[in-house]
Amino acid sequence: MKDITLEIDNSEFLKLLLESIGNSHALSVTKNARVIKNRDNKVIGIVETVTDLTALKNARLKMEEATRRLGELNRLGGIIAKSRVMQNVFSFIKASAASDASIFIQGESGTGKELVAGAIHSIGERRHQPLITINCSALSESLLESELFGHVKGAFTGATQTRIGRFEMADGGTIFLDEIGEITPYIQVKLLRVLQQKEIERVGESKKRKIDIRIITATNKNLKSLVDAGLFREDLYYRLKVFPIYLPPLRERKEDIPLLVNHFIKINNKKTATRVKGIDNPSLKALLDYPWPGNIRELINAIEHAFVLCQGRQIYISDLPVEIIKPESDPIGVEKREIPSDVKKVRKFHSLDKDKLVDLLHDCDWNKAEVARQVGVSRASIWKYMKKWNIPMQP
Repeated sequence: MKDITLEIDNSEFLKLLLESIGNSHALSVTKNARVIKNRDNKVIGIVETVTDLTALKNARLKMEEATRRLGELNRLGGIIAKSRVMQNVFSFIKASAASDASIFIQGESGTGKELVAGAIHSIGERRHQPLITINCSALSESLLESELFGHVKGAFTGATQTRIGRFEMADGGTIFLDEIGEITPYIQVKLLRVLQQKEIERVGESKKRKIDIRIITATNKNLKSLVDAGLFREDLYYRLKVFPIYLPPLRERKEDIPLLVNHFIKINNKKTATRVKGIDNPSLKALLDYPWPGNIRELINAIEHAFVLCQGRQIYISDLPVEIIKPESDPIGVEKREIPSDVKKVRKFHSLDKDKLVDLLHDCDWNKAEVARQVGVSRASIWKYMKKWNIPMQP
């Protein structure tokens, strides 16, 4: 930064100087002034110091831009990631936003396929129109047909009034069909007609209705293998996978786990009004070593489980679900104790009393989830009985 010191008795000169500089380029400055008096206390001049803040301002702008870009890189439509494989997913999501092509998302259960669909919709041209979601595996063929296409009054028993379907609800926007691999051949034929002709017919009606929608589908199955087995129409398959996006499982993007853990801790802090600051290194190592068959959904549940057991400001390895804790990931020396065979037998809940519960807790190293499994009740029931009988949460 440059300091310019001027001894003047008229600050108008400084204004003229700054105006002349401003004619050529923008200049950020800070100005300090001090009055100069003689021995008779008469003002004889003013000393003004002008400090050039341009470099400081530019540095701040660059920092803000970097922070903004970092946020864009690590977050997109609620998806949090910094791994290279997920940055590729982000690139595909952004590329798909400029098109109305059908999107096909493939990934294991719990990887966040619905979040990807939401991100695609939220940054696309249809973002101000509705996003309608339906899980195709949750409904029977007849119910799914009615949900997708709607029905008219009297179309079937129980159809007491006309109802529009999800395709019409999504008109102008996006429809997300989750678990598309579960639809029957009959629904496959009807969906193919929607993709080809952009029109639907309500159940019990022959009138064709034009719709303007973008279709996003997802599955945790290998749809190509279903095509090869004759269980899924090949023409529909290629219509759906115009723009495929593969969503990697959590075990293939473990560098995202610390970022996700911090995010879920913040969420649970807000939900439970607690102030957990973070997770200790042994616990984080256990999370990194775990294969995560349930993917991000399982990680969310693991952090919620830890919040139930956590007694302080930090999550420790004893707070994690028992299936995540491994001896090789436990550097703090917690001894793995063999549960006696008679304890492994499931106890009847009605025979449980305070002494038996304390014995069980000791046998299971005070792991409430393991005690609940052995007794055959929920973990919440164990906590309630511990509270009822004044049993401490830790030994």
